[in-house]
Amino acid sequence: MTAKKTVILGYDAVSPLGTDMDSQWRRAVNGESGIDRLTRFEVTPEFPVKIAGQVADVDVAPYPFLSARNLAHWSSPLFKYAMLVVHRALERSGMVITPDLAPRVAVTFSSAVGGQDAVLKADRRMIQEGKMPHPFTNPNSCINMVGGKISMLTGATGPITATVTACATGVTSLIVGSMLLEMGKADVALCGAVDFALVEPIVAGFATMNGAYVHKPDQAAEPPARASRPFSGDRRGFVISEGAGSIIIATQEFARTHGLKYTLQVAGWGMTSDARHFVAPNFETVRRCMVQAVESAGIAPGDVDAVNAHAASTRVGDQVESDALRAVFEESAPPVSANKSMIGHAMGASSAIESILAMEGMQRNMLLPTINHTPDPAIPLDCVSEGARKVNQEFVLKNAFGFGGCNSCIVFKRTA
Repeated sequence: MTAKKTVILGYDAVSPLGTDMDSQWRRAVNGESGIDRLTRFEVTPEFPVKIAGQVADVDVAPYPFLSARNLAHWSSPLFKYAMLVVHRALERSGMVITPDLAPRVAVTFSSAVGGQDAVLKADRRMIQEGKMPHPFTNPNSCINMVGGKISMLTGATGPITATVTACATGVTSLIVGSMLLEMGKADVALCGAVDFALVEPIVAGFATMNGAYVHKPDQAAEPPARASRPFSGDRRGFVISEGAGSIIIATQEFARTHGLKYTLQVAGWGMTSDARHFVAPNFETVRRCMVQAVESAGIAPGDVDAVNAHAASTRVGDQVESDALRAVFEESAPPVSANKSMIGHAMGASSAIESILAMEGMQRNMLLPTINHTPDPAIPLDCVSEGARKVNQEFVLKNAFGFGGCNSCIVFKRTA
């Protein structure tokens, strides 16, 4: 069976940089940060995390399906933002999911953390008020319900699955969607991820794991925008954030048959498991994941024009990714952008949002900067630290690595 080519029809995102694509792109090109003071909940002086990447509220008036009435039972912001980005991505794609097409439309849109805020709210309600949970508490917290709500919104009735691979969820969603297309199980897939994990126990839990950025009292104060600094010699952990990204893919044959325009395609991908540690990445399996992606694209490492890195700003994670990149590219890695320097770490949604920023850059011949970068002698990468750079990009490698040793890498190709 000959694999079918997967093309990108449309995409949309919300992130700490904004709630529309134009403003997010503009701010990213300017090297602005979306990191600021954490205000999602009351932060006491004793609480370890004080900053975060937060998504602004959106005007729901143009979107009746996001009205207060329609979302009355869906209290977790997951659903609001997931449905918004999928709706807008479909609009950008020019595709309409009609009843005759619906059985061939898959949904792989997912979340890494899910609506745990709903469970926390129910728990506090039981303790403080002695009241039982709201009937929709469990549906709000059920991770696959995000894809279910997208299916209900769009009418898609093809294969549906929740592709949970922690921080790699967004890219994994794209890979699984592409697999369904390549196997002939669907013609279109609604991919992406959403995470709004800024709730007290999750944020504090990342701090106790020594993963999240925490200001140390004995160090000089610094602005929130400076805290996320991937690949830097003074990196001190990731900044927790939130967001959502949706990517609509289809077979090339379907796009051509229905007159749908595209300029990008999924050229190849790789997936590996570290089988080693629950958070610390494994050099060999990370390297092999990149190699798989490049080889399945039918290209040589030297054909890759740029890398959109996972780069969470952790000491070990950034070092392993850098070492793996230098091994794959024989110590001559192409320019590397680390978008988390501007948007923080939005859990499973990060790799979806970053894929979208990478694809937008491919179409605009622009490589986004890695801000806050100070060279680390142990990480000799070109991190585009001087600012946005004009680069013609035919092939871009996107890396995503998740807790549990879940590695997903994908290669995008510009076709026009």
